[in-house]
Parts: sequence; C-alpha cells; structure tokens
Amino acid sequence: MRRTLYEEDHEAFRSTARTFLAKEVVPFHDEWEKEGLVDRRIWTAAGAQGLLGTDVPEEYGGGGIKDFRYNAVLTDETIAVGASGVGFSLHNDVTAPYLTDLATDEQKQRWLPGFCSGELITAIAMTEPGAGSDLQGIATHARKDGTDFVLNGSKTFITNGIHADLVLVVARTDPDAKAAHGLSLLAVERGMPGFERGRNLDKIGMKAQDTAELFFDDVRVPKENVVGELNQGFIHLMTMLPQERLSIAVAAVAGARTVFDRTLEYVKDRKAFGRPVGSFQHNRFVLAEMATELELAETYLDKAVTEHNKGQYTAVDASMAKWWTTEMQKRVVDRCVQLHGGYGFMREYPVARAYTDTRITTIYGGTTEIMKEIVGRSLGV
Repeated sequence: MRRTLYEEDHEAFRSTARTFLAKEVVPFHDEWEKEGLVDRRIWTAAGAQGLLGTDVPEEYGGGGIKDFRYNAVLTDETIAVGASGVGFSLHNDVTAPYLTDLATDEQKQRWLPGFCSGELITAIAMTEPGAGSDLQGIATHARKDGTDFVLNGSKTFITNGIHADLVLVVARTDPDAKAAHGLSLLAVERGMPGFERGRNLDKIGMKAQDTAELFFDDVRVPKENVVGELNQGFIHLMTMLPQERLSIAVAAVAGARTVFDRTLEYVKDRKAFGRPVGSFQHNRFVLAEMATELELAETYLDKAVTEHNKGQYTAVDASMAKWWTTEMQKRVVDRCVQLHGGYGFMREYPVARAYTDTRITTIYGGTTEIMKEIVGRSLGV
C-alpha cells in the first residue's frame, strides 16, 4: 500500500538528509567501523544542515517544529545507507525531549544552541553493570553537599559515551526511597573533575557506534544541573521512554525494509539450477511472508507516529511496537542471510553487517521480555 504519512516538507527534509549522508557519511563509514568511532566533525556538519534539533525552538537554533515525522525521516535515511555508527537518533529522539520539556530556561540557554549546532553531543546514562531494564537496581548515587550533589557510580553500554559533552545521568538522590523511587537526572558535563570515560566497547555489530563505559568518582554536580524535578527521575523516564521505543521501532522497520529490498533484487539475479533463486516456490513463500510482515509493520508504524504527534501514544503502545518490530527485523534479516547463501556470511555484503548490527535491537531500550511484561500487566494478568 502507498504510504501517506509524509508530506512535501518531510520529503524535502528527506532529500537534504539523503544528500548529506551520501556526501558526509557513506564514503567514510567503513573506516569509522575499523576505528570503532565516527569522526566528531560529522556532528557539526549535521548541525549546519539543520539535521539536529528539528523540534527545538528556533530561539535556541532548532527547527522549531515538533513533529516526529522529521525524526523518522532522518532515521529512515540513515538506516538505508547502513550508517549504524551515527548516533543522531539518540541525540534527537531520546535526549532532546528531556532538554526541551524538562530543562529550565537557563539550562536551555546553556545547552540547546550547542545541541542544535552539533558542538554539544548528548547521551543518557541509565544502564549499569548490575542494572539494565530494571531501574530498581540502579546503584549510582548522589549525596547532597551544600547546594551541590556529589555523584559516584558507573554506567555501561552508553551510546555517544565517548564523544558526549553532556550526559544525563540517572542517579539515586534519595537513599531512603524504595525501589525505583528517589531517582533524579543529573547533567554531567565534559571536564567535570571525577568524570572519566572507560573503554569504547568492542561490540559484535554497530562497530562504528560510540558505546562506552562511564565512571563517576566524587563528581561535584551543581544544583543548576538537575534536570526536571528532584527525586522524580523515574516518572520523567517513564514519560520519555515511549518516544525512545518508537524511535527504535522506526529504525527496526527501516532496517528490515532495506535488507529485504536488497535481498529481493539479489534473488532475482542470482541463479541456481538455471533459475533465479527467488523463483523456487519455497523462496517465493519466504519472500511473500516477509513482504506481508513489512507492509503490516509500516502501516502500524505510520499510525503510531501519527498518534505520538497527537500526544496519544502510550507506554503500552510503545512496548508493543518495540518488541514486535525488532523481533520482526531479526527474523527478516536472518531469512535474508539464508537467501544470500554463502555470500550472506561475508562482511563485504551489507546483509552480513546488518545481521550483527540487528541483534542488539531486541535488547536495548528495554528487552523483548520486559516489553511483553509491560503489555501483559496492562491486560490485568
């Protein structure tokens, strides 16, 4: 079915993003994968093209348009060229709402202009060595000392962690609060004494993506760097997570579509026993199943983006989208590797790189199991 989600302005933005990626990202991405890190210059280049902070008010240098369709377009185009190392979606889709919706006027003046120009790269630090999807297990803590907070602890698997100039750290600020309560968001800035970065982590996929360990040893964080309400961090996270999970769903569907389209062309050209590989009944059925799943996923996703723009997209909706689309992506990519035969195992083929890049999507942003638990609880069981 023809997709009707996007309008003329979104397609113009798509053209800008596509041109930018072709010129500034694609020629260098293989080298970045070898180095394990994208070149920092890509961030200011993206900022100059208006690709960062499309929903940030114009007074701070943003696009001034609160419309998640622009976020989705950039994700679509980034995924289509296999640029798994570029962390724009984390910056735009995940950390931006915390700064636009929760930051004070003074904080916005300090951080948002750099956010939009690409001079200030952001990250959010939730996951710890002993706490992932379960926020109740967070051990990183900050004690009050005068008007400041003294932060101690560590985080891991932090996207944009090496390059980040501003990290929103989830820390326990009320030691007496139970479970996930008593958490706050503290903005830790590059250069603060005691803030150290560990390894740029060696992953099986997304080799160019900046993913780091972070350490906090008596980091003094001024009260002016508390984002949102003190001890209300859990509520803030629950409010923002639906957009993060929708962002992951957008990437999952775009990733599955890209691999499927390339595989379809491959099986039309590749021959076995004198016939195109795709013409064998079993393979036609596999292709038909994938094509159907993708149509259904795109239809649901377009509805989800529309509902999100209306402010009607719930945490349960996002959990459904996140687990199903990422599991679908994993299934599609695996089948596409099989249809490529031995070539599907060669990293020079995009399908092979997609295979390892895809494996994380059912884990980050909340595992499939946690997503199902959220949905299950909503059903009263």
